[in-house]
Amino acid sequence: MTTDWDEVARLVLTSRELDRLEEEELVPAKQVLYQFSARGHDMAQVLLGLHLKDGDAACGYYRSRPLLLALGVPLADALGSGMGRSGGYSGGRDIGVVFNYPNPGGAHALPMCGGVGAQYTPAAGWAQAVRYKAEVLKEQARGNIALVLGGDASCATGGFWSALTIATTQGLPLLFYVEDNGYGISVPSTYQTPGQDIAANLASFKGLTIFNGDGTDPVEAARLIGEAMAHVRGGSGPALLRLTVPRLEGHSYQDTQTYKSDDEIAAEWARDPLPKLKSHCAALQIGEQRWEELQEAVRWDVARAREEAEARPVLDPARVADDVFFSGTHSAVGGRAGLSLDGTHDEPRPDGQRINMVTAIRRVLDQELDANPKMCVFGEDVGPKGGVHAVTLGLQEKFGRDRVFDTSLNEEGIVGRAVGMALAGLLPVPEIQFRKYAEPATEQINDTGTMRWRTANRFAAPMVLRVPGGFFKCGDPWHSQTNEVQFVHNPGWKVAVPSNAEDAVGLLRMALRGNDPVLFFEHRAMLDDSWARRPWPGDAYVLPFGRAKKTREGDRITIVTWGAMVPRCEAAAEGLSADVIDLRTLQPWDRAMVLDSVRRTRRCLIVHEDLRTAGFGAEIAAVVADEAFLDLDAPVARVTMPDIPSPHHPSLLEAAVPSVGRIRAEIDRLVGF
Repeated sequence: MTTDWDEVARLVLTSRELDRLEEEELVPAKQVLYQFSARGHDMAQVLLGLHLKDGDAACGYYRSRPLLLALGVPLADALGSGMGRSGGYSGGRDIGVVFNYPNPGGAHALPMCGGVGAQYTPAAGWAQAVRYKAEVLKEQARGNIALVLGGDASCATGGFWSALTIATTQGLPLLFYVEDNGYGISVPSTYQTPGQDIAANLASFKGLTIFNGDGTDPVEAARLIGEAMAHVRGGSGPALLRLTVPRLEGHSYQDTQTYKSDDEIAAEWARDPLPKLKSHCAALQIGEQRWEELQEAVRWDVARAREEAEARPVLDPARVADDVFFSGTHSAVGGRAGLSLDGTHDEPRPDGQRINMVTAIRRVLDQELDANPKMCVFGEDVGPKGGVHAVTLGLQEKFGRDRVFDTSLNEEGIVGRAVGMALAGLLPVPEIQFRKYAEPATEQINDTGTMRWRTANRFAAPMVLRVPGGFFKCGDPWHSQTNEVQFVHNPGWKVAVPSNAEDAVGLLRMALRGNDPVLFFEHRAMLDDSWARRPWPGDAYVLPFGRAKKTREGDRITIVTWGAMVPRCEAAAEGLSADVIDLRTLQPWDRAMVLDSVRRTRRCLIVHEDLRTAGFGAEIAAVVADEAFLDLDAPVARVTMPDIPSPHHPSLLEAAVPSVGRIRAEIDRLVGF
């Protein structure tokens, strides 16, 4: 690729003028509240961005605006987003330095996140989707890549190492670009990387090609960037490109850099790539006159962009809750990979003998994989082993390693990879082996749920995250946790907690054909429980989220529950006229059915396996107290686990988990109140 140095100069000067305007005028006037200067990082980013093409994706971080300029982001968006105005990256919902750019006909800038290192694994997912589309779907030629940008400090994060493992073990077309300025805010890179050179330390990392040099020298930077891009685009596997650059301003506008000596600051300014770029351009007959013309044109363009940005209103507060979930309009990028709901039915049509939940879930996965080539299932041990709970048994043998595959042992990488794949238009179905193991993926889970909202429906990453959990014969603090409420508390996620095979079929198929990320909780005690067995409800059965079910009906008390507590509540209510309501989904939950029942029975008991304090039962109790208080003849009550980890010995576990006896005692207390 021949470098258009005139265009490089224009874009770098544009970046400098945007930084100047913000630092000298907009931030002091409090029109911009978060500002991160790109001075010193700008030239290399522009060179990188000009190499990207349609089908590629870049995932950057808060200092990546020069890359966005190279991709063609409108200047009014680049300014107006930092000013919190409507339009732009997020409509003012997110801070302006957290970029995204759906770029029709060009490379997408994937949604950036506030967490350092969170950009790496979604980029690995996009790279895997590139290969999947070429080899499995046969819908695009080889040659597209994913690019991920990070500072040297981000190389200490789990996300970096997870993505590195994924890319090198799978040979993915992923280019890691580390712009090394020697600092993570005030912390020097001696605390981040031994020897302060991540490229040198990774020189012997198998499956990774290293490019290392000076990001302030136009000739060297352009050469290294071209070589790294050609290597990855040519199918030779991932590469890491480290370029040293100066951070000419503080970490952010508020950072005074008092931790740097005057000599150090002077040495950094002596490495400013802008004068070097100007000299290089002069040698190419882009002389002083043309440079001044570019500067004048850039000042004019930025001034007009400022006028346009300032004319934009602040988002109407009435719209601040829009786009948390899919509401009928698809995002510009991501999703739309699930099959249509046409031809499905929401009433079960029982067929054949009763089957357990394991068989039911596996059968849905099998059917949807067979019908939808964009769907893939992955996680730890889901391949030849068939999952530690046997849910995916035989699926890899039938559909192959490209579509059902094992992953490295890193939950951040499992969910983050799924994000990139979903953004690329696939339907990822990742599995977390046990509920507690989801904790390392918390950042990616949160970022997934907020994506549609924080990008104003420009991007979305629908997936179905399967998570087994809860007690099974015995317990322990690591494998037996439920804690569903944590997922409910992550905006943008739907949460399903089926108690039986029929509901598992309907909810899983609905999740796989929906447009939002779904946490599908598979209770370990119910996977092969005899009570949970049901006849197959039909190959086209779907169960809408937010529709609870009364498993028994009566008029003395309303019992609200879900998951493994449903059969216990049924047993506890034996011989008593009671409504037992299985919520089936917690986000959304069927408030209407619960409130209607409580207003009729005038009593409410909530039973769940999770801890008492701040469990989801507290939310239900609050809603009942708020909206049906005058209908109650007794206090709203809860039977739950105490606020302790799940104990191991079966007798201790049974003492902690709500038992039929404890539930019945509370029923009797409320009925007799």
